[in-house]
Formats: sequence, C-alpha cells, structure tokens
Amino acid sequence: MGHHHHHHGHSHAHPDLKGRNLLISIILNIAITLAQVVGGLLSGSLALLSDALHNFSDVLSLVISYGATKLGKKKASKHRTFGYKRAEILAAFINAATLVVVALILMKEAVERLLDPQQIESNLVIWLALIAIAGNGFSVLLLKKDAEHNMNMKSAYLHLLTDMMASVAVLIGGILMKFYQIYWVDAVLTMIIGVYLIYMGYDLLKESTKVLMLFTPKSVVIQDIVESICTIDPVKNVHHVHIWQLNEEELHMEAHVDFKNDIKLSEFDEILEKIEEHVYHKHGINHVNIQPEFDKCDSKSVIVQD
Repeated sequence: MGHHHHHHGHSHAHPDLKGRNLLISIILNIAITLAQVVGGLLSGSLALLSDALHNFSDVLSLVISYGATKLGKKKASKHRTFGYKRAEILAAFINAATLVVVALILMKEAVERLLDPQQIESNLVIWLALIAIAGNGFSVLLLKKDAEHNMNMKSAYLHLLTDMMASVAVLIGGILMKFYQIYWVDAVLTMIIGVYLIYMGYDLLKESTKVLMLFTPKSVVIQDIVESICTIDPVKNVHHVHIWQLNEEELHMEAHVDFKNDIKLSEFDEILEKIEEHVYHKHGINHVNIQPEFDKCDSKSVIVQD
C-alpha cells in the first residue's frame, strides 16, 4: 500500500491560546450563572432562570471544549493510532446536542409560564441581564477568531453568542415589565430564545454528525478526483474510493489504483508522489493511501458496496 501525509498549507489554531481563552470564558460564565440563579429566584423571572440554565450549559460546553482541546494535543500510541484527533469533533457534537436539549426545556417552561403569568421584580432582571451581556460579549470576542476554523471552538462560541442574545432578550423583557407591566413578555422571550437555540444547534449537530459518520465532505466531488487521477500515466482505473474527514485539519483518501502495465515498485513510488501532489493541490486531500493493482479480478466500481 502506498501511504503518505501532507502537513503543509494548513492554518492551525494555537492550542495554548485556545485553552487560555476557554478558561477565561469558563470562569466568567460560572460567575454569571450563579448571579442569574440568585437573581432569578429573588425576582421570580423565568427568563432570567432560563438564561441561567443556558449559561450553565455554556459552562459544561466550555469545559468539554477545553478538555477536547487538551486531549487533541496528545500523541498517538499503539492502542490509539489516531491519538485523540477526533476529540474536538466529538465535543462539537455533544455541545450542539445540549443546545437543542436546553432549548426544548426552556420552551416547555415558557408554555407553563404563559398559562400562569407572574409578577416579576424587573430592576434585578435588568441589572443582571446587563452583567450577562457584558460577560458573554467579552467571551464571544475571545473565541471569535478560533471559531472561524475549528468546529469545537465554533460550538463553544455559538453557546456563548446565543446566551448573549438571550441576555439581550431578557433585558428587553425587563424594561417592558418595568415601564409597561407586560409580564407575559418574559415567557414569550423565553420561547424565542428556545427556537433560536434549536436553529443554531441543528446545523452544528448535522455538521459534526457527518464528520463522525465518515461522510464525504460536501466540498469533495469524488468523480472529479477519480477522473483527474486517471490523467496520470500509467493509471488505468481508480476504484474502491473512500474519502473522509478525520478532523478540521485532515482529509483522508484511500483508493485502489489499477495500472496499465506491471510496473516496478520504484515506478509506483514516483507515480504515488504525483498522485499525492495532485489530490493535495487540486482537492485539499492531505493523507493518501493507495493500493496498487495490475490485472486483478475485482470490482472496478468507484464506490464498492460491501
């Protein structure tokens, strides 16, 4: 089997910086959560308590993201030949799932409160919402850059961003309750927060599930890759192709390559080098595993059904 990695041409996030930023966000969110729980109980605001619940889920998601960032740096071993390279994808999946679960809990509570509206101490709600907006806003800015190219960091970022927006909704609700005594707005805003969380969480859940299930990335067109490899002489046929994403930085491909002639091993090495350069520069695949064949009686289908 011919087998190679390409390590150049990829931007890597700085794990130490990611870890530090996550740690700051964890501490901030623990403080905000405690303040909101106390404030929600004292004021009677469901929106504030639901925001505290979401903030608590943020703390858990940030801890998971932090652990995954640390695990991702561990080296491979005989028992873990890929190391923990998928830890961050798994963290993204867990965090996206918790976003959806939290949203459903919030919406259930909101329906119950709509049926039984209660008077709320709005001053406390307003002040605590402002504190939460400031804390989460700072955390969002800390994680924004890493979130652009890392699924795990994106999941943590989305938790914080949606919580900041939830706090803005709580603030608006607090102002409406203070000046207009519209108490049902507390439950309505909670429902809106819940719908938004499901909307945001679903996309990330779908994305991370595809990676965990080894689906072909949507940016990859297998037929184009097969046709382009077949232009390399003396390749006759490319079949039994598998392409998957290990993590954010590694795109893997394995395939059987049928040759026109019974070539030497040294010739195969040269052709393999051409294939590697070709698929890396044209398709972004940085890990190639090729099985060479000549006159072998097996299925020549691009995708083989086992």
